[in-house]
Amino acid sequence: MAAAASGGGGAAPLPPPLLLLLLLLLLLLPALAAGPAGMLQPRDTPSRERRELGGLWSFRADLSPGRDAGFAQRWYRRPLRQTGPVIDMPVPASFNDITQDPSLENYIGWVWYEKEVLLPLRWLQGDPAPRVVLRFGSAHYYSIVWVNGVQVVEHEGGHLPFEADISSVVQASPGALCRITVALNNTLTPHTLPPGSIQYMTDKTRYPKNYFVQNIKFDFFNYAGIHRPVVLYTTPPAYIDDITVTTTSSESLAVVQYQVAVVGSTAYSLSLSLRDQEGKVVATGDGAVGELKVLNPNLWWPYLMHENPGYLYSLEVKMQAQLNGALLEDVYTLPVGIRTVHVTSSQFLINGRPFYFHGVNKHEDADIRGKGLDWPLIVKDFNLLRWLGANSFRTSHYPYAEEIMDLCDAYGIVVIDESPGVGIKLPESFGNKSLQHHLAVMEELIRRDKNRPSVVMWSVANEPASELPPAAHYFKTVIAHTKALDPSRPVTFVTDANYALDHGAPYVDVICVNSYFSWYHDPGHLEVIPLQLTAQFENWYKTYQKPIIQSEYGADSVPGLHSDPPLMFTEEYQKAMLREYHSVFDKKRKEYVIGELIWNFADFMTNQGTMRVLGNKKGIFTRQRQPKAAAFVLRDRYWKIANESSCLPPVITSHSLFL
Repeated sequence: MAAAASGGGGAAPLPPPLLLLLLLLLLLLPALAAGPAGMLQPRDTPSRERRELGGLWSFRADLSPGRDAGFAQRWYRRPLRQTGPVIDMPVPASFNDITQDPSLENYIGWVWYEKEVLLPLRWLQGDPAPRVVLRFGSAHYYSIVWVNGVQVVEHEGGHLPFEADISSVVQASPGALCRITVALNNTLTPHTLPPGSIQYMTDKTRYPKNYFVQNIKFDFFNYAGIHRPVVLYTTPPAYIDDITVTTTSSESLAVVQYQVAVVGSTAYSLSLSLRDQEGKVVATGDGAVGELKVLNPNLWWPYLMHENPGYLYSLEVKMQAQLNGALLEDVYTLPVGIRTVHVTSSQFLINGRPFYFHGVNKHEDADIRGKGLDWPLIVKDFNLLRWLGANSFRTSHYPYAEEIMDLCDAYGIVVIDESPGVGIKLPESFGNKSLQHHLAVMEELIRRDKNRPSVVMWSVANEPASELPPAAHYFKTVIAHTKALDPSRPVTFVTDANYALDHGAPYVDVICVNSYFSWYHDPGHLEVIPLQLTAQFENWYKTYQKPIIQSEYGADSVPGLHSDPPLMFTEEYQKAMLREYHSVFDKKRKEYVIGELIWNFADFMTNQGTMRVLGNKKGIFTRQRQPKAAAFVLRDRYWKIANESSCLPPVITSHSLFL
């Protein structure tokens, strides 16, 4: 968002020396899960089992003055309930809004989670015994995980998965309870992603002793907790570790290039079968590297661009391996969409046809659960997206859950996949320490989402201070690294800087620009929009000769607040602003504007402040997913744009096969 936010703290007593020690710990602990290993999404197959650990976990916030009692007393060495009072905490969910305790709402520091589970004996025995893996879809922000008191993994970052092979720990005591303990810290520093800072209020006449706040430069609430599913899954001890797929196509022939990594044995063979949605084998192959040729392919098309959007094949990979005299087999099935992406100086092409982004920006945000994954909410949101006629969204401002991305693949919703690089405003956040972490995050993101047809572009950041001189080297490096990891997709970042001052823009493939004319600039003056928005587009295009997406625009509106003539914060003003923007879009999309993404899909929570009344109200839907008047304006527009392509309405079917 364009408005910077800060605040959100409380009288949590954390003395400065201990806080510095905590921050140092966060910066120095190695991110052990961020290695070169694969990160295939856990699936049930003939050789693999998975078990989700959702539900109630034991929870305890460390309220000690230094937030360090859990480590000093080694809470991970025994059941958490034996260390002191615990409460029930749902997983997945943010912990902030679950209780009636206001100190937990804005808590900063270490919290502790615990779950005890009994594993099947078939997971713990055998010759050879299977490999048992513990996987977190995401936990915000810094995690340390123990199993039966043994540390198994650490991970920095709140929006991407991490896992650990726990076979040796759990197989040492078959039949006993497996105790999983997680220490989680939501502190943000100038070198985390997103960045933040701790500010102490030292005036003892105005603030309690050791009073501090977590300052942030982004406009959404810094929810914390175990936000996505925790899964135990098994593989054989020799297993398929990673699969990379890229596709090229013409009308009559497609080529699926693949690369498969196997871990645990060097004596193995691989066979691959590509099946269509009817289960018919359309291509076969063998070996770790190769290509599959598909005659008359069904291409993956975006929603409303084809009568059968989101077509997915199934790539079944079978491994047979020798290990210590035993013959092992592993099977993994990967959904594959065949599509190409190409960017010209004025167009974005999918499968060779011009694609216009008419979509939204979103947040993973809802009442009570915060950023916790919630299937009813996810399905509701996709139903609203399709009702709206939206063909795309940006994962503002962090990678979204794999479950959401699965549905994008299946429904044909195009995604600009964004890293958590939001709020990069301070000069120290452009230093080498921040840069190295940003590069690691892009590696994790691409490793997770590289095979998704819905992902057509990477966004490395949102509204950084790209006018600062260090931004040139920073974004040149991050974008070059991203392109090296994935040469098949264009790369961008989202800017709100002046076109003449932006040091990162020379390195992007598509210009994505945010602007809020008549809101943050010239508030209340709708009449300035045509002139200012037209100048914005013309200046950017004249300077860079690259296609442009209006990646954010919008206005707050309070549901039920009305005024005619339109005044700010009314539903009428939000409608009027959209129409002013749309009139300029309609002229420029005939030239080089390739998309428009409204801010925002739905109202969402922010830190408290004088500009925010229970959060940001720029949604076209309320936080409870009820439409405001602007939703109907946007729906009329998006369906009109879609109908220009004379596309038949798609048939909505179940896609649970790939979930």
